Amino acid sequence: MNSIESLQWRYAVKKFNENKSLSKTQINTLKEAFNLTATSYGLQPLKLVVIKNKDIQKELVAHSWNQQQVVSASHLLVICIPTKYSAEEVENYFKLVKQIRETPDVVINPFKKFLTAEIEKKTPAELLIWNKNQAYLALGNLLTVCAAEQIDSCPMEGFVPEKYDEILKLGAHNLTSILVLPVGFRADDDYMKDLKKVRRNIEDVIIEIN
Repeated sequence: MNSIESLQWRYAVKKFNENKSLSKTQINTLKEAFNLTATSYGLQPLKLVVIKNKDIQKELVAHSWNQQQVVSASHLLVICIPTKYSAEEVENYFKLVKQIRETPDVVINPFKKFLTAEIEKKTPAELLIWNKNQAYLALGNLLTVCAAEQIDSCPMEGFVPEKYDEILKLGAHNLTSILVLPVGFRADDDYMKDLKKVRRNIEDVIIEIN
């Protein structure tokens, strides 16, 4: 399928086939796609928790508005951001730039100084919102890659982050959960499977300026 056909094929799965699992190759593709997601300044203030444990998935259902996709999916992906974020992350980023690109300090330092100031002037609440926005970029990227790879998914905001954080022990990693993405294969009897996609006309959502 081409890109548009893949996106037409995609929908938010309501019922997964519990007898089918994603291959290791498919999961690795999603991990790589997550890591290659565009983020503001390339700082990647994100981590992805990949869960394939039915006991944990079952426990999380109660904190996911009882949405059964959480347990019926092959894997459960949880997109997280740091609870505390500082200019130290900028320093770590530029160490990586220097290691990979061998960029000299004379080139790096002005931009590093600018980014450090940007981080330091933001309040913790502002940093949380900024990083949360990056999580949505990652979700969009994962949804598109899932469609291209014929992997079914269901993006979810409907869950209790505090409970996820507690069950997954995210606090020990300075993380909080932001978005949830069950992935796997649609069930044959998912009532949503054969419904037509509802979208506005192109003319209603696009403004062209020539």
